[in-house]
Amino acid sequence: MDQYFTLREVSNTLGISKSIVLGWEKSGKLIPKIHSKEKLYSENQMKAFDIYNKMATSKWDIESKITPNRIYNSIELFAGAGGLALGLENVGFKVALLNEIDKQAGATLKKNRPNWNVIVDDIAKIDFTSYNNKIDFLSGGFPCQAFSYAGNKKGFGDTRGTLFFEFSRAIEEIKPKVFLGENVRGLLNHDNGRTINTIKRKIKEIGYTLIEPRVLKAIYYKVPQKRERLFLVGIRNDLYNKTFFKWPSPYKRVMTLKDALKKGNLFNCDVPESQGQQYTPKKKEIMLNVPQGGYWRDLPEKLQREYMQKSYFLGGGKTGMARRLSWTEPSLTLTCAPAQKQTERCHPIETRPLTIREYARIQTFPDNWFFTGSISSQYKQIGNAVPVNLATTMGRSIIALLNNIDKEHN
Repeated sequence: MDQYFTLREVSNTLGISKSIVLGWEKSGKLIPKIHSKEKLYSENQMKAFDIYNKMATSKWDIESKITPNRIYNSIELFAGAGGLALGLENVGFKVALLNEIDKQAGATLKKNRPNWNVIVDDIAKIDFTSYNNKIDFLSGGFPCQAFSYAGNKKGFGDTRGTLFFEFSRAIEEIKPKVFLGENVRGLLNHDNGRTINTIKRKIKEIGYTLIEPRVLKAIYYKVPQKRERLFLVGIRNDLYNKTFFKWPSPYKRVMTLKDALKKGNLFNCDVPESQGQQYTPKKKEIMLNVPQGGYWRDLPEKLQREYMQKSYFLGGGKTGMARRLSWTEPSLTLTCAPAQKQTERCHPIETRPLTIREYARIQTFPDNWFFTGSISSQYKQIGNAVPVNLATTMGRSIIALLNNIDKEHN
């Protein structure tokens, strides 16, 4: 018997907006069946989409059983509040060193893992040569904002002065078997593609083969959030032959905000209470009029004009403004502040910004992972993190790669 999907389910599964689904309906790409006044889309139509087929035939359960054949030592740079580090710990990596320049994020790492060797300092001041050929894996989410300045006069031939240069210097000094770089998806097109081409050239220069970078959507890896991250996997040239890297399979379904904040598939209890930012009385009065899953365009026109002011007359959807999340959909990408006008992340039924622990749940941090510093610092740490479940998933693929390298080269 053919299975049918609601508009919301199609939107969630394909990772696209409802308006795009409705546009496809108008063009004939999707043809709904009306049942009890509700539009339903058949499984046969869903099979036209690659991601649906990958989820329907996912090898997630098999891949989740991947374990290291031996202890693999790792180093993490630009560690932040530990989202990537925690995910890598989940799959068995033994971390030898973590580096983070932000004092509050560094304090978070030390608070949660007193046994970790956390160096809170500028990466440029760290000499990694003592770790040469002692580390299996190096990881880090290097910021890339300096590239536009680095390349203005040198045609992007020199990466000095950028944090990617420090990342590549660490790779040269440590010579890990494999490295993982993580960044925003915008890096692919930054400065008309010259930035990523500079990175590729540098990686080749230092003796590594780069797997073609890929953007992964977190919603497909057991993360209840529409977040996208770019991953770069590099294998040392002397180990590249006869090895292979396999990107992780997607999970069997997309998690929603309800999965994040309520007892169920992701957590064994409802989200604990915690501190959080508050709206001003005027902003709360406006947000009270936004329905679940809605945003500023769902306000009465008078309130739209009052809230948006000059922006009301500008183009673009600005779908993050006055945004109330929905229980039945993944969260929008978390930002560094849930109450700012451009990036509201309002609770689905309570008229308030998401709290610290709600933020952490959406990033799939466990409830016993605590954050230090002011409330604004904690939001920033969480908002900048790699979702733990996404890190865990990528970590398993790296473990499988290292297992294969050991098998083929020993």
